[in-house]
Amino acid sequence: MSSASYSKFQVKNFDPRTLTWWKSKRLQIDMDPPYQRRGRLWSTADKAYLIDSILNGFDVPKIYLADFTWSDSKLNKRRLPYAIIDGKQRFEAIFDFFDGDLVLNADFVLRSDPALKLGGLGYRDLQRQFSAVAEEFDNFHLHVMSVFAETEEPINDLFVRLNRSKALTGAEIRNAMGGPVPEMLREIASRDFFIENVRFSVTRGQDLNTAAKFLLFESLEELQETKKSTLDKFVQRAKAAPSAERSNLELAARRVVDVLRDMESVFLPKDQLLASAGIVPVYYWLVRSLSPKQQNRLRAFLVKFEDLRRKNRELLKEKPDSDKIDGQLVEYDNYNRSTNDQLSHVGRFRILKERFGD
Repeated sequence: MSSASYSKFQVKNFDPRTLTWWKSKRLQIDMDPPYQRRGRLWSTADKAYLIDSILNGFDVPKIYLADFTWSDSKLNKRRLPYAIIDGKQRFEAIFDFFDGDLVLNADFVLRSDPALKLGGLGYRDLQRQFSAVAEEFDNFHLHVMSVFAETEEPINDLFVRLNRSKALTGAEIRNAMGGPVPEMLREIASRDFFIENVRFSVTRGQDLNTAAKFLLFESLEELQETKKSTLDKFVQRAKAAPSAERSNLELAARRVVDVLRDMESVFLPKDQLLASAGIVPVYYWLVRSLSPKQQNRLRAFLVKFEDLRRKNRELLKEKPDSDKIDGQLVEYDNYNRSTNDQLSHVGRFRILKERFGD
């Protein structure tokens, strides 16, 4: 990457501000910029523990904000003064406490006055009954860092560096890599299929991960290995791709969206068939290969197929020498143990297509 990408990149201390001040500015903070983790990952106890730390005067880790008050930056897509880079969960916990959506843990102890019974109380309770404690919270100063940048690359790089110790998923790291692919994946993951149909959790970017597999298949027009290293290289390579290759990626992304429209019709809301992310790329390729008339009977076939697999596994366990064991279903189960291998994708698709028929 050229030094010009970092020509104007600076991190400095934000002027000290109270929690009350930040609450007044909450609508001026973009809490969901492209590189961000999905929100609401902290448990209620985790968030209450942060409030405990604030009230007891413990240090709270720095929060990093992209600061757009210095210029009319092209990065400021939502036209807000600030965008969160690191610290979203902390801000959410603080705002939840202010809003009354969070209370202190039952075992909370105020170090400066242990005799006070504050466990289970919310912010408004403190205002009414223990105003001095509420004022301590109001006037607490967060340590916030302002980040100035002209391009997205250093902000993405900073986000990944700050979260290196937090076990980011592959999808979260790829989402912060920059280039054309992450934006395409976010668009694909915003489709109703991922919002309405899938049953697997998407809180740690599993939808982005699955979207990357779809786009990889379409860009090469065949089933591929979908391990983390392969998907990472796919995203990185696209950053330096010539315009013709980028155009091909855009066409591939459109094809993905077209297939997802079909999948939205095939599968039910929160479909049990989509409880595991590992099988979804195979279903994608299967739907892609079928005519609209064939797609109409696909779900019924898959339900019956899964029932046969379950019965076959039970028979294999109870009577491993039985001549009624379906060897092809055993083969499918073996493929299903390594869901990101190319051989697994190809093998499962072949078996499903053969059994589905014309």
